[in-house]
Amino acid sequence: MTSAVNSGHPGGSLGCTEFFVAMYYEIMKIDPSAFTMDGKNEDLFFLSNGHISPVWYSVLAHRGFFPVKELATFRKINSRLQGHPTTAEHLPGIRVASGSLGQGLSVAIGAALAKKLNGDKAFVYTLQSDGEMEEGQIWEGAMFAAARKVDNLICSLDLNGIQIDGKTEDVLPIGELKPKWLAFGWDVLECDGNDIEKVIATLKEAQKHTGKGKPVMILLRTVLGKGVDYMEHHAKWHGTAANPEELKKALAQLEETSGDY
Repeated sequence: MTSAVNSGHPGGSLGCTEFFVAMYYEIMKIDPSAFTMDGKNEDLFFLSNGHISPVWYSVLAHRGFFPVKELATFRKINSRLQGHPTTAEHLPGIRVASGSLGQGLSVAIGAALAKKLNGDKAFVYTLQSDGEMEEGQIWEGAMFAAARKVDNLICSLDLNGIQIDGKTEDVLPIGELKPKWLAFGWDVLECDGNDIEKVIATLKEAQKHTGKGKPVMILLRTVLGKGVDYMEHHAKWHGTAANPEELKKALAQLEETSGDY
């Protein structure tokens, strides 16, 4: 998708593939054939780091939210699949424009509070990036969610140690995140974000922590560019598309399973 238009973010998308497959095929209670913006009595998901839209669009399409063939329109003029998700195109599965980092958690908290007020027992899920932890709005949301006991909220944090300008440790060290989130009043779980069985098990464990007065944070330790040797751990691939030769090498390393490339 990114190589076809020489634009987009393949690195984080590859690193979060297991998470999205787990969420949409094993974890969330959803009905792709009857998508509504309100999502009453079904689980909601908000992608805060909207630049990894390629993996989200791919999983949404294969899960039945819109035709798989539409993936070929990614980032093209008049496409519903813009580089950052937006509601203007009315693409099923997308409930908020995202990619302005730091905002997704606040949106999710609002949605979770609305569900509690409405007596809706479904969960609200989010995904954030570790680069986002440099945004002050994240920590405002963290304080608010704990103070208001938003305990129907399950957040996940993609910890690949890379952001657009390099390693997070070099750009602005964020320190140890588990004690930070614990100190802010959250329950915290950890797992290997590239082991799909562990991701599924951890998300199910997170569900058991809901309803106890605390929001839940899962620290997902992932590899940027997972599955492509020359992409893994390299900041270049945060937002650079592979050229035709590089694409050929990448596809040779990844087992083709979807039948639609």
